[in-house]
Parts: sequence; C-alpha cells; structure tokens
Amino acid sequence: MGKRDKLIERFLSVPSDFTWNELVKLLSQYGYTEFNKGKTAGSRRKFADENNNIILLHEPHPAKVVKKYAIRQILENLKEKGKIK
Repeated sequence: MGKRDKLIERFLSVPSDFTWNELVKLLSQYGYTEFNKGKTAGSRRKFADENNNIILLHEPHPAKVVKKYAIRQILENLKEKGKIK
C-alpha cells in the first residue's frame, strides 16, 4: 500500500489528529486546488476542483489539527461528488 492509499485510509477513519497539511495533500489528490481569497479572508480557505466544485474550510490555528466534524463534512462532500465510494 502506497503513501496515497495510507493517507486516504487514515482520512476515512476520521482520526482526531488529522493535520491541515494532510488534508491539503488529500484534497490535491482528488484534483482540488486552494484559491487565495484575498487579504481579508483570514483563516478561511477555498478549494475547487476542475468541475468548480467548491469546498470552504477554516484553517485551524494555532494547532493545525482538523476537527472531526470538518473531516466528516469533507468526506460527505467527496462522496456526493463521486470522488470517494
């Protein structure tokens, strides 16, 4: 099993210690890129794929650990878009 598969498996388990960097890497594997919303965006982050499907997130700080509810929302979104079975 490669690093990509391990990251996906880890994400699917909805861990309590999934980091922001892991999430950005995972979303990029599904074709999402981060868009800069400007200077006033603060910690809000916007990701879009080639079909312009949007995922809006709040980058956690000061700890870079993504909350479980956010992981569940992203997982549901990826399932709805057919990116995860």
